[in-house]
Amino acid sequence: MVDPEDLAREFERAFGRSPRLYRAPGRVNLIGEHTDYNDGFVMPMALDRSTWVAAAPRDDRTIVARSREYGETMTIDAGTQRPQRPQGRHWVDYVRGVSAVLSDVARPFHPSTRSGCPEPVEGQGREIRGADLLIASDVPIGAGLSSSAALEVACGYALLDLANRPIDLVQLARACQRAEHEYAGTRCGLMDQMIACYGREGHALMLDTRTLERRWLPLPSTLRVLVCNTMVKRQLASGEYNARRADCEAGVRVLAQRFPGIRALRDATLAQLDAVRGELSDQIYRRCGHVIAENARVEAAARALGDADFETFGRLMDDSHRSLRDDYEVSCAELDAMVAIARGLGGVYGARMTGGGFGGCAIAVVDASAVDRASREIEERYESASGLRPDVWVCSAGEGVSAWRLAEALHNGEALHHGEALHHGGHGGRGGQIL
Repeated sequence: MVDPEDLAREFERAFGRSPRLYRAPGRVNLIGEHTDYNDGFVMPMALDRSTWVAAAPRDDRTIVARSREYGETMTIDAGTQRPQRPQGRHWVDYVRGVSAVLSDVARPFHPSTRSGCPEPVEGQGREIRGADLLIASDVPIGAGLSSSAALEVACGYALLDLANRPIDLVQLARACQRAEHEYAGTRCGLMDQMIACYGREGHALMLDTRTLERRWLPLPSTLRVLVCNTMVKRQLASGEYNARRADCEAGVRVLAQRFPGIRALRDATLAQLDAVRGELSDQIYRRCGHVIAENARVEAAARALGDADFETFGRLMDDSHRSLRDDYEVSCAELDAMVAIARGLGGVYGARMTGGGFGGCAIAVVDASAVDRASREIEERYESASGLRPDVWVCSAGEGVSAWRLAEALHNGEALHHGEALHHGGHGGRGGQIL
């Protein structure tokens, strides 16, 4: 875990002055996979693991970013680098992208009403100040836990705060999404950035990615969420992710010709999909079928959680994993093994892969009385089956992005600000505008 005091002292040694501290969490998605870029429903929860940024303003437009994990220091001219075709992702691309989008130099920014890539409009950008940044994270990288979104949101929040810019969390999330599209080459939806902004302790977030309507769902004290890292890195995820999105968009084009009210798979039913099956390849049919059914599963899971019907919730998780494995084809042998092991244990209600897939993590929802035994058995059985030593831990739902006063971070560990409260807004309010 990142120690804020150690991070602040490391910053002082590196840059010769005291920093402000910021953090944004990773996430797991309980259910609703690959639905966010189809205007659908998702149910993530913020992790109790975060990316931390120690930061102080500079008098010029230079951003000096140092990564503890990578042991690298990179220099960026804040907001002056336009997007290029990504040649492979580097951690500093996320920092560069966020600073450029917030400065609005690549092209003026306005969030679209869709969960896809934001659209350009006429307007003027505003400068982001230069800054020294020291970045540290305990969110596993390449594990499907949204380490990239945590980095984007933490850095974006820091840069806005240092520039005395008003912060609106929805627009911060959209700006970070655009940075990932244009500077990292992943055409992601908005879920990861939204939960990094809007996580709430002890709750999952039911998010409508079209309207951005948010409903926080209390997680019962009798449940535990196990995060099970297969230790298989998601090496090819970006290209495969984009290919899945292209398949969904191809399906929507066919559906919209027959049913003009359909703008995204969110709007379609399985009956409508069956009506155009002859016009779709088998692959596109299965991809679209997963998304349509997954949206229904998210809504059913929210009802089951509210009714404390954990058996139904677990069954929906199981159905989700099978669909991701067989129809969306984003699982892998190690994820399938992890899920099967967890599902065979007493006290486990359900298990599924989480995140984009192709490696990374599975999650299991477990009765609190059985979680210690389940954790041990998953570790032992998975290592025996795969030869890999997994990282399995109980995850608590944490808070979204926050800024920390140094004295409190060092002595009390209490956040000074959470969410829009930093700039004239209350918890769950809107605050000011970024752009």
